[in-house]
Amino acid sequence: MIAPSRDGSSLKSVLDQLYADFNYPDSAADPIQIVRRYQRPDDREVVGFCAAALAFGRVASVLQSIERLLSIMGGEPAAYVRRFDPRREGRAFADLGHRWTRGPDLVALLWLIAQMVDRSGSVEGFFLEGYNPEAPDIEEALDSFSRRALALDTKAAYGRAPRRPGVSYFFPRPSAGSACKRLNLFLRWMVRHDALDLGVWSRVSPAKLVVPLDTHVIRVGRCLQLTRYTSPGWAMARDITASLRRLDPDDPVKYDYALCHLGMMNACGFNRAQADSQCPLGGLCRPRARRRRPSRRPSARR
Repeated sequence: MIAPSRDGSSLKSVLDQLYADFNYPDSAADPIQIVRRYQRPDDREVVGFCAAALAFGRVASVLQSIERLLSIMGGEPAAYVRRFDPRREGRAFADLGHRWTRGPDLVALLWLIAQMVDRSGSVEGFFLEGYNPEAPDIEEALDSFSRRALALDTKAAYGRAPRRPGVSYFFPRPSAGSACKRLNLFLRWMVRHDALDLGVWSRVSPAKLVVPLDTHVIRVGRCLQLTRYTSPGWAMARDITASLRRLDPDDPVKYDYALCHLGMMNACGFNRAQADSQCPLGGLCRPRARRRRPSRRPSARR
């Protein structure tokens, strides 16, 4: 049951208004703004995958790293990927990196995308090889996608076949407990279509998407009691999505962008002294974290 706010409005009506308030292209600084500069669907798919892969860390650093990568790829990124030769192009990436990822990891990322496109015609085609439209969500499809991607050749990018190549960071799996935030972000951009998301893909249902779980969505999600979990991971991502699906069964992830940027604006007061004084969702949330009751059982002797 969705609790009413202090003025009687429901969570759905307030979140729908918050979604509408953020649903325009320049509502906040976000990597999707870079992807939107490209008009061709194949360019948007390639740039979107690279941009989502690098979407970890501070926004300014993320945007800078994406721009540096695209400066190497040139004005037609999809064409660049289709003719990509890791041995020939690798030197251009020597000084490129983002946080703990390095140039060879980005070379490997582009090389894996190139192999997906060569094998299946597009990243979407490669993803669909593991997608079951009858499944409750994209969990199994994501697992299949990452597993099959990492089974492709990486030796050409690294000069050897490393036991656990750095490019693996870009292809997490739900079965390993990962929330797969960046892959879910890419899927949101590609599958959904509104003033923000691009709708490049046509064969995956928005109803199957899972929320891209980051620290901001976790904070707001816990404050709104959208999840019973306290530790981030795939279980929490599905739990928050299930709560949002009750509000919009056909498009639960529509609320993600607004919830994320609400958190980035520090409006959410979860576990903070400000409580909900700065939050547009005030009255619908529990901004104070519950304190754990001390155990009544005696401590075990050591």
